[in-house]
Amino acid sequence: MQGKTKTFQKIVAWQLAHEFVQEVYKVTIEFPQEEIYGITSQIRRASISIATNIVEGRARGSTKDFIRFLHMSRGSLEEVEYLLIASRDLGYISADNYNTLDSKLSRTGAVLNGLIRSLRLKS
Repeated sequence: MQGKTKTFQKIVAWQLAHEFVQEVYKVTIEFPQEEIYGITSQIRRASISIATNIVEGRARGSTKDFIRFLHMSRGSLEEVEYLLIASRDLGYISADNYNTLDSKLSRTGAVLNGLIRSLRLKS
């Protein structure tokens, strides 16, 4: 199956979310060890949830279900937004890393919102 692109991989919102997950993992590896089961785990799970909800919603087969899962993805995105603020304010990430991640997250959110609007217009 190498070389064959899955349907969800063509979705720009998923592509951005997937890239964001990779960045989150790179940054959170530097978090304090005592946070491995706390904020580190939470921010990683919420980040992955942005992408996985897009995948699951796409696989459901109906536009209504897809939109519902995209809203769940949006909820996870908002959760990550707060977790980034908390991580910055706790001194776990630098202002530069925060700004980079926040910018990527905002871009992902904008594309996700556009996808939701587009699907609503079609249905």
